[in-house]
Amino acid sequence: MKSSRLVLVGALLISALQIGFLSWNIAGRAAVLRNGQEVLLKVQPVDPRDLLRGDYVRLGYDISTVPASLFTPPPTGDGDYEAKPVWVLLRKQDDGYFGVKSAAFDKALLPAVETGEVVVSGMASGMPAASGSASVDYGLERFYLPEGEGKPIEVDMRVRPFAVVAAVAANGSAQIKRFLDGDTVLFEEPLY
Repeated sequence: MKSSRLVLVGALLISALQIGFLSWNIAGRAAVLRNGQEVLLKVQPVDPRDLLRGDYVRLGYDISTVPASLFTPPPTGDGDYEAKPVWVLLRKQDDGYFGVKSAAFDKALLPAVETGEVVVSGMASGMPAASGSASVDYGLERFYLPEGEGKPIEVDMRVRPFAVVAAVAANGSAQIKRFLDGDTVLFEEPLY
């Protein structure tokens, strides 16, 4: 009788830990969507193919390619930049979209953030000094859609402008908040 109670208590404890972990992840994502600074990003079409994960649109951005000249200090080409954390300072441009102002592999080397600017974190790949630019993945490159809606959007992205409104947290992490077709909101991420 005593061992069955121990098993029950153990099962309840494990269940509580799992629920707590999932709740922590959901609350963290919701906090970024609710409190993060919004940035408008111009989308570039990329062909996705993944039959096991459902409909989605793979996204590329103008800010995904960061010229070596914008890095502080400028990359020398003697380091390995594959999957290296990078900090990118974005500035709101005249057209409303955000563009790259500066980038650094050490956040402390970025210039001071001014009004209309935000720092976002990503993972750089490539050798900026050798190729003239680094490719940066911000974790915003996939947007899942209701079934059957991915392919038409893929086609439409090639003929008219699409954009993403991303929320950027104080720590630089970003989440897609809204997916836009011009000024029309196609999809908005729910907080929970």
